Amino acid sequence: MPNPKKEPFAVNRLKSVGYAFKGLLLLIRTENSIKLQLFIAIAVTIAGFYFNISTTEWLIQLVMIALVMSVEGVNTAIEYISDFIHPDHHPKIGHIKDIGAGAVLIASILAIIVAGIIYIPKVFTI
Repeated sequence: MPNPKKEPFAVNRLKSVGYAFKGLLLLIRTENSIKLQLFIAIAVTIAGFYFNISTTEWLIQLVMIALVMSVEGVNTAIEYISDFIHPDHHPKIGHIKDIGAGAVLIASILAIIVAGIIYIPKVFTI
């Protein structure tokens, strides 16, 4: 039976965006790893202005920032739901958490490589 009080699409979408911002703020306030990644994102953004990187380099840098921070958010959600489902230590839950952390590591290593490709030539030409 359909819900007679279904919200209009626009109202529903606005609420969803509100929940997403709430989640983003919660992530930033509670997770040290995302705080570090946010600091790094600000630092490379400042570096981008300082070194006057190209539009393509900006696009790649922004994609890498978004990738690392998004994967970290998903990893945090995996950790929270894992702890909720099984609060005590369990080898399979540990395995799941390790895989999530591994995904963050992959994204982070790639971001470091990309930053090196963008900035090392600029640092050594000054």
